[in-house]
Amino acid sequence: MRRELSVAIVLILGAFLMLIPLGITFGDPEHSAMDDYFIRNGQGQTAANNIVTAILFDYRGFDTLGESTILFTAVVGVGLMFRKLMRGDADEDE
Repeated sequence: MRRELSVAIVLILGAFLMLIPLGITFGDPEHSAMDDYFIRNGQGQTAANNIVTAILFDYRGFDTLGESTILFTAVVGVGLMFRKLMRGDADEDE
């Protein structure tokens, strides 16, 4: 019974994940007001000639900074866990 339930859940989830791309439009995205704003004001507000660079480094700068902070915190946490693990192994050898 438990195996059949697991198989049913996996099949339903798989079918759902296969149907998601059918609703996504590719090649002809709708034009939004935000596009016009960035194109009109991007160079003046950021002094960058490339609009992609302006969006990544100026408009999304805080988002990128947040992602970097999260990644740094995760790396420090893993490093501390390994440090504690290595100290625990050294204490057991004595």
